[in-house]
Amino acid sequence: MKILNYLNKKFMAFRDIFKDKNDLNEKSIIGFMSFAVMVLFATADLITGYLGKDLVVQEFIYNSFLVITLGCFGIAGVEKIFSKKDKSEEEEI
Repeated sequence: MKILNYLNKKFMAFRDIFKDKNDLNEKSIIGFMSFAVMVLFATADLITGYLGKDLVVQEFIYNSFLVITLGCFGIAGVEKIFSKKDKSEEEEI
């Protein structure tokens, strides 16, 4: 029963990510997940290269994850910069 309650709490916490009002930045989460896939790809490429086999992955797939990662982190960074300017301007008024 404890395990079921624990899993239910974790699932509910996962659902909170998709609510309109939360403390998490969804863009950062997606960017991190995309970055994790890129790291897994690089690790798999190194391991297969060490074993003497070639890991064949289309270049556009890797580039897609790269664009998603840079886009998510870039947008999240710009939002953080401009939100600080907006808050400081409101405090001056």
